[in-house]
Amino acid sequence: MRLQHTHPWGVLPREAIAIQQQLRQQVRVEDCLGEVRRVAGVDVGFEQRNTITRAAVAVLGFPGLELQECAVARQPTCFPYVPGLLSFREAPAVLEALAKLQQLPDLLLCDGQGIAHPRRFGIACHLGVLTGIPSIGVAKTRLTGDHDEVPDKRGSWVPLCDKDETIGAVLRSRRGVRPLYISPGYCVTLETALYYVMACLTRFRLPETTRRAHRLASGC
Repeated sequence: MRLQHTHPWGVLPREAIAIQQQLRQQVRVEDCLGEVRRVAGVDVGFEQRNTITRAAVAVLGFPGLELQECAVARQPTCFPYVPGLLSFREAPAVLEALAKLQQLPDLLLCDGQGIAHPRRFGIACHLGVLTGIPSIGVAKTRLTGDHDEVPDKRGSWVPLCDKDETIGAVLRSRRGVRPLYISPGYCVTLETALYYVMACLTRFRLPETTRRAHRLASGC
Protein backbone atom coordinates (compact mmCIF):
# COMPACT_ATOMS: atom_id res chain seq x y z
CA MET A 1 0.00 0.00 0.00
CA ARG A 2 1.48 3.31 -1.08
CA LEU A 3 0.49 6.29 1.04
CA GLN A 4 -0.43 9.57 -0.61
CA HIS A 5 0.99 11.55 2.31
CA THR A 6 3.36 10.77 5.16
CA HIS A 7 4.29 12.51 8.39
CA PRO A 8 5.92 11.62 11.73
CA TRP A 9 3.74 10.02 14.40
CA GLY A 10 5.92 10.41 17.48
CA VAL A 11 5.12 14.07 18.00
CA LEU A 12 3.87 16.33 20.77
CA PRO A 13 0.15 17.13 20.90
CA ARG A 14 0.73 20.69 19.63
CA GLU A 15 2.68 19.27 16.68
CA ALA A 16 -0.11 16.77 16.02
CA ILE A 17 -2.62 19.63 15.88
CA ALA A 18 -0.40 21.43 13.37
CA ILE A 19 -0.32 18.28 11.20
CA GLN A 20 -4.10 18.07 11.34
CA GLN A 21 -4.40 21.72 10.33
CA GLN A 22 -2.13 21.10 7.36
CA LEU A 23 -3.66 17.83 6.15
CA ARG A 24 -7.28 18.91 6.51
CA GLN A 25 -6.79 20.99 3.38
CA GLN A 26 -6.68 17.65 1.50
CA VAL A 27 -10.10 16.48 2.72
CA ARG A 28 -12.65 16.18 -0.09
CA VAL A 29 -16.31 16.21 0.95
CA GLU A 30 -17.59 15.18 -2.45
CA ASP A 31 -18.51 11.89 -4.07
CA CYS A 32 -15.46 10.67 -5.93
CA LEU A 33 -15.62 6.98 -5.09
CA GLY A 34 -16.02 4.31 -7.73
CA GLU A 35 -18.04 1.12 -7.58
CA VAL A 36 -18.08 -0.26 -4.06
CA ARG A 37 -17.65 -4.02 -3.95
CA ARG A 38 -15.52 -4.27 -0.82
CA VAL A 39 -16.38 -2.23 2.26
CA ALA A 40 -14.19 -2.40 5.34
CA GLY A 41 -14.75 -1.77 9.02
CA VAL A 42 -11.88 -0.34 11.05
CA ASP A 43 -11.68 -0.60 14.83
CA VAL A 44 -8.97 -0.40 17.47
CA GLY A 45 -8.57 -1.95 20.90
CA PHE A 46 -5.82 -1.98 23.48
CA GLU A 47 -3.97 -4.72 25.32
CA GLN A 48 -1.69 -4.97 28.34
CA ARG A 49 -3.04 -1.91 30.15
CA ASN A 50 -3.17 0.18 26.97
CA THR A 51 0.51 -0.33 26.18
CA ILE A 52 -0.28 -2.29 22.98
CA THR A 53 -2.54 -0.95 20.23
CA ARG A 54 -4.47 -3.68 18.41
CA ALA A 55 -6.01 -2.54 15.10
CA ALA A 56 -8.37 -4.63 13.03
CA VAL A 57 -9.75 -4.33 9.52
CA ALA A 58 -12.65 -6.50 8.39
CA VAL A 59 -13.49 -6.44 4.68
CA LEU A 60 -17.02 -7.40 3.66
CA GLY A 61 -18.48 -7.90 0.23
CA PHE A 62 -21.00 -5.26 -0.79
CA PRO A 63 -23.95 -5.38 -0.81
CA GLY A 64 -24.07 -8.93 0.59
CA LEU A 65 -21.91 -8.15 3.66
CA GLU A 66 -20.16 -11.52 3.59
CA LEU A 67 -16.71 -11.56 5.22
CA GLN A 68 -14.02 -11.63 2.54
CA GLU A 69 -10.79 -10.77 4.32
CA CYS A 70 -9.49 -9.48 7.63
CA ALA A 71 -6.22 -8.36 9.16
CA VAL A 72 -4.95 -7.46 12.63
CA ALA A 73 -1.86 -5.47 13.58
CA ARG A 74 -0.31 -4.85 17.01
CA GLN A 75 2.04 -2.01 17.86
CA PRO A 76 3.33 -0.39 21.04
CA THR A 77 1.07 2.51 22.01
CA CYS A 78 3.17 5.60 21.39
CA PHE A 79 0.73 8.50 21.80
CA PRO A 80 -1.36 9.46 24.85
CA TYR A 81 -5.12 9.63 24.93
CA VAL A 82 -5.93 13.20 23.92
CA PRO A 83 -9.48 14.10 22.80
CA GLY A 84 -9.40 15.25 19.18
CA LEU A 85 -6.09 13.48 18.48
CA LEU A 86 -7.39 9.91 18.36
CA SER A 87 -5.78 9.18 15.00
CA PHE A 88 -2.26 9.77 16.32
CA ARG A 89 -2.86 7.03 18.87
CA GLU A 90 -4.62 4.56 16.58
CA ALA A 91 -3.88 5.19 12.90
CA PRO A 92 -0.31 3.77 12.73
CA ALA A 93 -1.59 0.31 13.68
CA VAL A 94 -4.58 0.67 11.35
CA LEU A 95 -2.25 1.48 8.45
CA GLU A 96 -0.23 -1.65 9.23
CA ALA A 97 -3.39 -3.76 9.25
CA LEU A 98 -4.51 -2.28 5.92
CA ALA A 99 -1.11 -3.06 4.44
CA LYS A 100 -1.59 -6.73 5.32
CA LEU A 101 -4.68 -7.08 3.13
CA GLN A 102 -4.34 -8.84 -0.19
CA GLN A 103 -6.69 -6.28 -1.76
CA LEU A 104 -7.59 -2.87 -0.42
CA PRO A 105 -11.26 -2.05 0.18
CA ASP A 106 -13.24 0.45 -1.87
CA LEU A 107 -14.62 2.18 1.23
CA LEU A 108 -13.67 2.47 4.90
CA LEU A 109 -16.19 2.75 7.75
CA CYS A 110 -14.14 3.94 10.70
CA ASP A 111 -15.02 3.69 14.37
CA GLY A 112 -14.56 7.41 15.01
CA GLN A 113 -15.21 10.82 13.56
CA GLY A 114 -14.84 12.21 10.07
CA ILE A 115 -15.31 15.96 9.72
CA ALA A 116 -17.47 16.02 12.89
CA HIS A 117 -14.33 17.11 14.70
CA PRO A 118 -13.18 20.45 16.14
CA ARG A 119 -10.61 20.80 13.36
CA ARG A 120 -12.70 18.87 10.80
CA PHE A 121 -10.08 16.13 10.75
CA GLY A 122 -11.10 13.01 12.65
CA ILE A 123 -9.56 9.58 12.17
CA ALA A 124 -11.74 8.80 9.12
CA CYS A 125 -10.42 11.92 7.39
CA HIS A 126 -6.86 11.14 8.44
CA LEU A 127 -6.93 7.59 7.11
CA GLY A 128 -8.68 8.67 3.91
CA VAL A 129 -6.20 11.44 3.14
CA LEU A 130 -3.18 9.20 3.80
CA THR A 131 -4.41 6.13 1.91
CA GLY A 132 -6.63 7.70 -0.76
CA ILE A 133 -9.44 5.31 0.20
CA PRO A 134 -12.90 6.92 0.53
CA SER A 135 -13.93 6.88 4.17
CA ILE A 136 -16.79 7.53 6.57
CA GLY A 137 -16.78 8.30 10.27
CA VAL A 138 -19.20 6.14 12.27
CA ALA A 139 -18.87 7.26 15.88
CA LYS A 140 -20.77 6.03 18.91
CA THR A 141 -20.48 9.35 20.76
CA ARG A 142 -20.48 13.04 19.88
CA LEU A 143 -17.21 14.96 19.87
CA THR A 144 -18.49 18.37 18.80
CA GLY A 145 -21.61 20.02 17.39
CA ASP A 146 -25.27 20.23 18.41
CA HIS A 147 -28.42 18.52 17.19
CA ASP A 148 -32.12 18.12 17.77
CA GLU A 149 -33.70 14.97 19.16
CA VAL A 150 -33.67 12.07 16.70
CA PRO A 151 -37.05 10.38 16.08
CA ASP A 152 -37.15 6.84 17.45
CA LYS A 153 -37.50 5.21 14.05
CA ARG A 154 -34.90 3.19 12.20
CA GLY A 155 -33.25 5.32 9.53
CA SER A 156 -34.33 8.65 11.03
CA TRP A 157 -31.64 11.28 11.29
CA VAL A 158 -31.10 14.93 12.10
CA PRO A 159 -28.22 17.23 11.10
CA LEU A 160 -25.23 17.62 13.41
CA CYS A 161 -24.26 21.27 13.25
CA ASP A 162 -21.46 23.47 14.51
CA LYS A 163 -22.82 27.02 14.37
CA ASP A 164 -24.04 27.40 10.77
CA GLU A 165 -22.08 24.42 9.38
CA THR A 166 -23.52 20.93 8.96
CA ILE A 167 -20.72 18.56 9.94
CA GLY A 168 -22.59 15.27 10.06
CA ALA A 169 -25.78 13.44 10.87
CA VAL A 170 -27.16 11.82 14.00
CA LEU A 171 -28.66 8.54 12.83
CA ARG A 172 -31.09 6.21 14.56
CA SER A 173 -29.82 2.87 13.36
CA ARG A 174 -32.38 0.90 15.34
CA ARG A 175 -35.38 1.78 17.49
CA GLY A 176 -34.75 2.07 21.20
CA VAL A 177 -30.96 2.48 20.97
CA ARG A 178 -28.64 5.45 21.14
CA PRO A 179 -27.98 7.10 17.77
CA LEU A 180 -24.75 7.03 15.79
CA TYR A 181 -22.78 10.07 14.66
CA ILE A 182 -22.09 9.84 10.95
CA SER A 183 -19.79 12.21 9.07
CA PRO A 184 -17.87 12.25 5.79
CA GLY A 185 -14.24 11.30 6.04
CA TYR A 186 -12.79 11.47 2.54
CA CYS A 187 -14.29 11.53 -0.96
CA VAL A 188 -17.90 11.08 0.17
CA THR A 189 -20.77 13.44 0.86
CA LEU A 190 -22.96 13.20 3.93
CA GLU A 191 -25.82 11.75 1.89
CA THR A 192 -23.56 9.04 0.51
CA ALA A 193 -22.17 8.32 3.96
CA LEU A 194 -25.68 7.79 5.30
CA TYR A 195 -26.54 5.51 2.37
CA TYR A 196 -23.59 3.19 2.97
CA VAL A 197 -24.00 3.10 6.73
CA MET A 198 -27.67 2.15 6.35
CA ALA A 199 -26.75 -0.45 3.73
CA CYS A 200 -24.31 -2.04 6.19
CA LEU A 201 -26.82 -2.25 9.03
CA THR A 202 -28.66 -5.45 9.89
CA ARG A 203 -30.58 -5.86 13.14
CA PHE A 204 -27.97 -4.31 15.42
CA ARG A 205 -27.10 -0.77 16.44
CA LEU A 206 -23.70 -0.86 14.73
CA PRO A 207 -23.07 -1.65 11.05
CA GLU A 208 -21.74 -5.12 10.29
CA THR A 209 -18.41 -3.62 9.25
CA THR A 210 -17.88 -2.15 12.71
CA ARG A 211 -19.17 -5.26 14.49
CA ARG A 212 -16.79 -7.55 12.62
CA ALA A 213 -13.81 -5.26 13.14
CA HIS A 214 -14.63 -4.80 16.81
CA ARG A 215 -14.57 -8.55 17.43
CA LEU A 216 -11.10 -8.73 15.94
CA ALA A 217 -9.83 -5.63 17.71
CA SER A 218 -11.08 -6.82 21.09
CA GLY A 219 -9.91 -10.39 20.61
CA CYS A 220 -13.44 -11.82 20.81
